[in-house]
Amino acid sequence: MITRLNGRARLAGLATVVLAAAALMLAAGAARAPATTVLPYEDPSLPTSQRVADLLSRMSLQDKVGQMTQTERYQVYDDTTPITTWRLGGLLSGGGSTPTNNTPTAWADMIDRFQRAALATPLHIPILYGIDSVHGDGNMYGATVFPHNIGLGATRDPALVRDLAHVTASETRASGPQWTFAPCICAARDDRWGRTYESFGEDPRLVIQMETAIDGFQGPPGHLSDADRVLATAKHYAGDGDTVYGSATGDYKIDQGVAVTNRQDFWNNALRQYVPAVQDHNVGAVMPSYSSVDWTEDGVGNPIKMHANQELITNVLKGTMHFHGLVVSDWQGIHQIPGDWATQVRTGVNAGIDMMMEPNDYQSFETTLMDEVNAGRVPMSRIDDAVSRILTAKFELGLFEHPFTNRTNIGAIGSPAHHALARRAAAESQVLLKNSQQVLPIRGHQGVYVAGSNADNIGNQAGGWTLTWQGGSTNVIPGTTILDGIKQDARGHVTYSADASAPISHLDVGIVVVGETPYAEGFGDVGGPQWAYDPGDHGVPRPVKDMQLSAADKATVDKVCAAARKCVVVIVSGRPLILDPGQLSKMDGLVASWLPGSEGAGVADTLFGARPFTGKLPVTWPRTLAQEPINVGDKSYDPLYPFGYGLRTG
Repeated sequence: MITRLNGRARLAGLATVVLAAAALMLAAGAARAPATTVLPYEDPSLPTSQRVADLLSRMSLQDKVGQMTQTERYQVYDDTTPITTWRLGGLLSGGGSTPTNNTPTAWADMIDRFQRAALATPLHIPILYGIDSVHGDGNMYGATVFPHNIGLGATRDPALVRDLAHVTASETRASGPQWTFAPCICAARDDRWGRTYESFGEDPRLVIQMETAIDGFQGPPGHLSDADRVLATAKHYAGDGDTVYGSATGDYKIDQGVAVTNRQDFWNNALRQYVPAVQDHNVGAVMPSYSSVDWTEDGVGNPIKMHANQELITNVLKGTMHFHGLVVSDWQGIHQIPGDWATQVRTGVNAGIDMMMEPNDYQSFETTLMDEVNAGRVPMSRIDDAVSRILTAKFELGLFEHPFTNRTNIGAIGSPAHHALARRAAAESQVLLKNSQQVLPIRGHQGVYVAGSNADNIGNQAGGWTLTWQGGSTNVIPGTTILDGIKQDARGHVTYSADASAPISHLDVGIVVVGETPYAEGFGDVGGPQWAYDPGDHGVPRPVKDMQLSAADKATVDKVCAAARKCVVVIVSGRPLILDPGQLSKMDGLVASWLPGSEGAGVADTLFGARPFTGKLPVTWPRTLAQEPINVGDKSYDPLYPFGYGLRTG
């Protein structure tokens, strides 16, 4: 192992010359010689490429492979020794993985503790810490939680998306992490997919408009080291939103499934949005998808896992698109590559993945990769390319000069200004689908009757990736529920009854807030040939979602719409839900609220006219589940509400 001390030792032959030169300088009246030697990679005045090359030349194979390894916080939380011993290049927090006290200060203290262990390595290379700040830093209690991407797509407001990402970056960096695994720039082509809400919409052209999120995260070129910026990650490369729901044999599932396609369609639906992400927005990282691609024109029916796809990662992304950032695997992504462990490691690295997210097997990954390099099955040039990309990100983030958390903005986390922006975003994301006799906005001193499972549940309106991976109905965060907002905005008396069991006046305007409960990948997939595993069922596979209102929600809608003078239904969900035509006919107003985040008051602002309805559907709203997948541009296109639909008020 080449250490920093040994690196200096190689310069011992120059010591006499240096001392002699110093003596001459002093004799000539110079102030003094430098007290310490600064190695080129330690010199911030040098170009990043020169610093990378110098540091790379001093690294052993173990140093390099360590840099290519990222493991989960829990592996080193109680004992940071492995960070130093295994030369770890990165750490992350998965959904729900937090310090014991889930506060901004505790986060910053934890990551600084990890950083001290990294700096104890011979070359003092700092770590990168990544987190899924996908709608705000949702893992951290007290962070501002914004609408999920599907709601942001409904705003059609790229500047707003940039501003939200900037706030997210500021709150994330102030609490320690320097890297976010966001944004998702997939185009969700089938709403049965449980990650639909992570997409800005079904049309890649809309997704491209919203890639301003990358600018919000990273700032202008040269600003990654700022205290309010983080490295962004475009994901999931490529085709995660284009996977097939089921198949004739039942082999395919929609999450982590297969995009059965041809190269032209794959380009149109899944690849083209990465070109501006890379070339216009200079995204710093790209994460491959769990999914596979199966080129139908090849006629061989041979799906290729994206984590093994050298053609698309190395040839297309790094070659044709000229991506110079780092490619990071998804959580244990290479474990899905066919073959034994050595084959999975070798194949993933040779495909072009630079850093492996290995929450459980990081030690085995390192030893196996070193064996593969020593056996000549992974070329050293591939290792050097990967490490150079990782080091470049660390230098550009300023971590060598300022490795510890810059807490300048920690006091602004969850600030009133940030929540005000979240409230505005929630309002702009609302899509008005039906407005009979101009029932909305509600004006004047009218009695308001509020009901429904999602009216007073901030966990439901925040959705997945909030405090925990899957989110939860009982996950409480700072903010306002939709009921809170209604009480703020309504000018008349407000009655609330979740199940509509309280008496309803025939003079009231009824607002029924219903929809989905939280979920994330896998668990949100609509039941069918693919299954999700619910821990509450002890590992028994079961379908978990059906894209319909629950029986209880339907009953509440019926009660209120039958008794109230006017009836408005607000749907809180991560995707369109199939509506019963009979119930729809009884609704005077219908609003797609998506997952509005921490500020339900923004939803109320549109209901009562404090802000106008301006949102437009980012996805097509189907009449029946049998229409899925249904997307704008289909030859046969007969939705309940088309892509881009949205009534306006104001």
